[in-house]
Formats: sequence, C-alpha cells, structure tokens
Amino acid sequence: MMRHILFFLVALLVIGCNHIDKPEKPENLISEDKMVDILYDVFVLTSAKGTAKVILEDNGVFPENYVFEKHKIDSLQFALSNEYYGFRVEEYEAIISRVEERFNSDILKFQAKIDKEGEERARKKDSIKKLSKSLETPITKKLQETRKVD
Repeated sequence: MMRHILFFLVALLVIGCNHIDKPEKPENLISEDKMVDILYDVFVLTSAKGTAKVILEDNGVFPENYVFEKHKIDSLQFALSNEYYGFRVEEYEAIISRVEERFNSDILKFQAKIDKEGEERARKKDSIKKLSKSLETPITKKLQETRKVD
C-alpha cells in the first residue's frame, strides 16, 4: 500500500512539473540583430554602472532608460522579447555568442590603440632625451657633473 502511494506521489510530481508553457512570439518581437545591439549596450552599461554610476548620471546618462531610448523600444517589449529568446536556447546562445564576439573585437581595437599610444609616448620621451642631450653645453655638463659628485 505504501509503495502505491509513493508511486502515485512521484507520478503526480513528474506530471505536475512537466508542463511549462513556452511564451508565444510577441507581436513586436525585437529582431536578433537588434537584440545583439541592445544586449551589448546593456552589458556595457551594467559594467559602467558598477564602477561609475555617479559619473554617468552627472552626464545625463541613466542606465535604466538609456538603452530603451537609444533603441526606441520600451521595457515591456524588451522583457517579452528577452523571455521569448530565453526559452529558445539555441537562438539565445547565438545572440549571446555574437555579443561576445563584439566584445572581443572591441577589446582588440582598444588594446591596439593603447599599444599605439604607448609607443608614441615612448617615442616622444626618446626625442626629448635626444633634444636635451643636443642642447647640452659645457656649462650644463659641468653642472650635471657637480650634482653627481654632491
């Protein structure tokens, strides 16, 4: 008798938890390309908000509203589209993968720019050294020697 009750409860649990309604396609579904752009901006602003929320707000950028205004969508449209794609795992993974590719591309661009600026600074520093050496006179050499002795 106890086995029958246990079996019935387990079967009821499996049947009761098995039915999950997938959301229907919203009328104003955001395209995958636009979702990539929106999620990219959301991730960037979320990161910026964590480090510089006051600076953003001082410059009139309110992360909660900025993305919706920029992409001309409302929060409900985003929520419904995000839910729709969230239940379609392959599509959502493809969207997230494209966002990640975009981040990686941006990282490479910014790193190249940082490297170039570093090279320019080093070049300027070298040219200043060369210029200062060429401007050395017997008097400045003598002053430098006396400073080293002291």
